[in-house]
Amino acid sequence: MTLFHRVGTRSARLMKVAALAALLAASQAHALPSFARQTGMDCAGCHIGAFGPQLTPAGIKFKLGGYTDSDGQEGKLPLSGMVLGSWTNTKADNAEPGAGLKANNNLKLDEASIFLAGRLTEHMGAFVQATYDGVEKKTSLDQTDLRYARSVEIGGKDAIVGLSVNNNPGVQDPFNTMPVWSFPYVKSKAGYEAGEAASLINGGLEGRVLGASAYTFFDNAYYAELGSYRSMSPAAQKHLGLGDDSNKLGGNAYWRLGWLKDLKSQAFQLGLFGWNAKLQPDRSSGNPQDQYRDLGIDGSYQFLGTREHVATVNASFVNQHKTAGDSGDSSRLREARLNGSYHYNQTWGGSAGLFSTHGSSPTDATTGYLLQTDWTPWGKEGHSAASPLDAANLRLGAQYWVYDKFSGESAGAKDHNTLYLFAWTSF
Repeated sequence: MTLFHRVGTRSARLMKVAALAALLAASQAHALPSFARQTGMDCAGCHIGAFGPQLTPAGIKFKLGGYTDSDGQEGKLPLSGMVLGSWTNTKADNAEPGAGLKANNNLKLDEASIFLAGRLTEHMGAFVQATYDGVEKKTSLDQTDLRYARSVEIGGKDAIVGLSVNNNPGVQDPFNTMPVWSFPYVKSKAGYEAGEAASLINGGLEGRVLGASAYTFFDNAYYAELGSYRSMSPAAQKHLGLGDDSNKLGGNAYWRLGWLKDLKSQAFQLGLFGWNAKLQPDRSSGNPQDQYRDLGIDGSYQFLGTREHVATVNASFVNQHKTAGDSGDSSRLREARLNGSYHYNQTWGGSAGLFSTHGSSPTDATTGYLLQTDWTPWGKEGHSAASPLDAANLRLGAQYWVYDKFSGESAGAKDHNTLYLFAWTSF
């Protein structure tokens, strides 16, 4: 057993203990602090539209600082919860619905999560999520990011240096613009999303790996990160509720470069990211490894103004080059995303997005667009930090997915069109 394997197994056990601790306290979650309680800030201070993963510059810096910023008040437990329920209708019945789903008109508890999320020590923080999947009827360790961060001075300039231990490449991204956090932030388990083809960095090994990366944020503008991952053992994956997986990740390197310009009333972000990895489809010794080279570029613009009118634009492009280990054949996959959003008074929101996936195989091609409208009643600026509403938030929304092409086929693509109504709450 390698040292990394032993450390990975022990870390997985610690994550499971943390998740169980949160589960035991979940019955009191309405009285426990979230990030907003910890910092004394409203949800809208860190999140566009007062809800969801899309971060303002303040939210980006909070994540870079290791989730440790606070209002100085002690005794706040870093525990919270989340529940997502929905109703999904597709234009045509699904002839092969997945387990736990009907052919159409699915009313479901999508998921319920508990979090160990916030400050642990002066320089250490955590975002550990354990999720019950209401469709597959199972509980597993979800997105996890453990951090150590310090503020230092480099060449007379302020900087943050840190270390992240996490289980999904990109979950630690401070800008929350990589595939793991990309729009639309919630998706139907009974829908078709952006097709069946996806790059490795777009959730290919989500939750099944354990990695560490070092990062720095220099002069409030420049970000750099370098790290690597290893597959969790089959036993660790099983204990964490992830089931069996035959893939084994070999030598790999993850990297991320970014630039942020915070002008207070507006903000700009540009970035590059990549993951070079070897993946063995069968864990048996000596079997060939497929090689992946994922390279991406992303950018975002935020108009924050006086916070009455907030608008954002996000774009990303990922190019994957794969070389099959058994045959040496090469293939490519390209994922492009563009979306924009507008929120009025941090309450009423509307978003639209384009998605396009193309590859060497004609069946890789899926294209279309997505519309969303939502209402978020709480978490806006002006609420008192002591208000009970700051211990909870809610988003009610509707999505409509329209497909021009699905898995290479234009004929019948619109049969996949999906209406998704959701209620998403955190506490």
